[in-house]
Amino acid sequence: MIVRGRWGIAQRRENENRIVACPMDTSQTPIPTDIQGRNQLSRWLKKDPGASDGHAHPQWPWYQVLWLTGVDYFSTLGYQPGLALLAAGAMAPLATGVLLLVTLFGALPIYSEVAKRSFQGQGSISMLERLLPGWKGKMFVLSMIGFATTDFIITMTLSAADAAEHAAKNHYMEHWLEGHQLGITIFLLAMLAAVFLRGFREAIGVAVGIAVPYMALSLVVVGAGLVELAQHPERLAEWQLDLSHKGGYGALLLASILTFPKLALGLSGFETGVTVMPLIKGDAGDAALPTPVGRIRSTKRLLTAAALIMSFFLITSSIVTTTLIPEQAWREGGDASGRALAWLAEHLLGPGFATVYDVFTILILWFAGASAMAAMLNLIPRYLPRFGMAPQWVAHPRPLILILFSIDVIVTVAFNADVEAQGGAYATGVLALIVSAAVAVTLAVYDEARHERRFPARAMLFGLITVVFAYTLIDNIIERPDGLIISSIFIAAILLLGAISRYYRATEFRVETVAFASPADEALFQALRGRKVHIVTVKHVDQSYYSQKKRIQEHYRIEGPICFLHIDLTEDTSRFDSALRLKVGRVGEDDYRISVQNAVAVANSIAWISEQIDPISLFLGLTQGNPMSQALRYLLWGEGETGVLVYQILLRYWAWTPEEDVKPRIFLMSDNTMSTAHPPAAG
Repeated sequence: MIVRGRWGIAQRRENENRIVACPMDTSQTPIPTDIQGRNQLSRWLKKDPGASDGHAHPQWPWYQVLWLTGVDYFSTLGYQPGLALLAAGAMAPLATGVLLLVTLFGALPIYSEVAKRSFQGQGSISMLERLLPGWKGKMFVLSMIGFATTDFIITMTLSAADAAEHAAKNHYMEHWLEGHQLGITIFLLAMLAAVFLRGFREAIGVAVGIAVPYMALSLVVVGAGLVELAQHPERLAEWQLDLSHKGGYGALLLASILTFPKLALGLSGFETGVTVMPLIKGDAGDAALPTPVGRIRSTKRLLTAAALIMSFFLITSSIVTTTLIPEQAWREGGDASGRALAWLAEHLLGPGFATVYDVFTILILWFAGASAMAAMLNLIPRYLPRFGMAPQWVAHPRPLILILFSIDVIVTVAFNADVEAQGGAYATGVLALIVSAAVAVTLAVYDEARHERRFPARAMLFGLITVVFAYTLIDNIIERPDGLIISSIFIAAILLLGAISRYYRATEFRVETVAFASPADEALFQALRGRKVHIVTVKHVDQSYYSQKKRIQEHYRIEGPICFLHIDLTEDTSRFDSALRLKVGRVGEDDYRISVQNAVAVANSIAWISEQIDPISLFLGLTQGNPMSQALRYLLWGEGETGVLVYQILLRYWAWTPEEDVKPRIFLMSDNTMSTAHPPAAG
């Protein structure tokens, strides 16, 4: 029933359904947020294919987890040397040398700090969320999620495209597969989606089984190339002569610095290195410490080992491919385009070895897509539903896998499965994530120095590294704006769909957890349940104000104790779910009070409390303000036309269950002075 109080229009409305009250717990209160699947397809979509058996997630030594990071990082050897030749030509080894300096003295220190501050595997985006609260921080985080989506989506599509190119240009397979790269790429992406739909758990074992042989074979190819150079030193002399025509040492150094942003794909893999931290085994005593120093130390070893291994392979592969592959072969459309090391394997070691190398290259590129898919399945549910920017079903893996596969197909068709064409978008996503990590680390280190009242020398150093990466990102965007365009599309889609999601989810309870100030508060709260009190919402916590509000008994002729309910909003109302804290006490001999702290929305918290207590009546105020401005205030700051919103929220939940029960009488009242009113009969 709803009654517009004595200052408005009286209306009565009965509803046949009522929501089942959520069980109360001092730490965790489950809140129904989604309708259960009513058919087999819905149940299949909502089933988690990777659900654990209830045991703790297994952990491995860092040198085993290294290869899980490596399938993303090391797989770039499949296309990085060829892209470096297209970007820098004869200067590719010099530009790669600059890339190694940036890797070892820029990205590695940055992500070592990220590992220390985000040891649960949330990565740099989580650091930014903590450092930049409120809507301003949320918008920055959502933008970074857009760039991360670009990074991981293009990782899947580019890796699959390059795997298809290796297959189509292999000596034994080209007669059947040449010209079908697009179809092969989509097939590989479909297989990737199918594996995740089925459930994928043995990631570490598969990563070791693929990455270790691939790196061993790559070492053989690079070694054969270095032997070839030693036997034919004229190749090296020709390369040096070619460089001399481009200017002196200073000009070459400057040109290499200006060219190295085009090689930024060689920086991929660092974000993956910190997201796998929960899989890394630390010290035996880590569980008892607030900061798992053993796991952090092991993660730093993993990052350092990955950076050193990749640095060795990047510089040596760049040297042998630049000096041994003819220009017409590595140019776009040539036999070595997108597969420089595989071309060398075929010409130096024969088609048999090259086929084996192609097989493992295809496997590691395919598994790099698996790494990106796993990252997306971890990233999106962690942020968007919690921000209210996605429906709750996004937390289920299977619907999200199907959506990501659809996006992969669209991107693949748009780029016609062209590896080089996707390089700019990939580099933009990678660099944006690294810039976000650099910004987060700089802010965190500066904040620590400020609190400890010391000179922020390290923060200034990290700030300088941030400038280097920002320059790299800007240069890449200017050179290849398609990456920014794709990222902007993802960001715009996230914001648009997020706004729609928050609109449709606005009438959820939006309460994640609840805690009581003391056991006595919880006991008194439990005693109020079951149609024992009338709830009256109040704006102030004051005895005289309670006395004024108690006059409702006179105007509405109600009997029984009153429970005054006061809601305090949290400072960060951009959050979607609340972690409520409740204080419950008495007012005089007969009445009660409930103070709710840390709420993100007034109306939703009132509705939740009402469903928990099941009062006889619920008295709510009306502001009579502009409906549009009130709606905007509610969406942004959790305030607004509270009375109407509480009613709408309760109606939604009552409609979800078939149980018939007596609902509370709801009175919507204006904030005018009560003394001038004529009391209606209680409905």
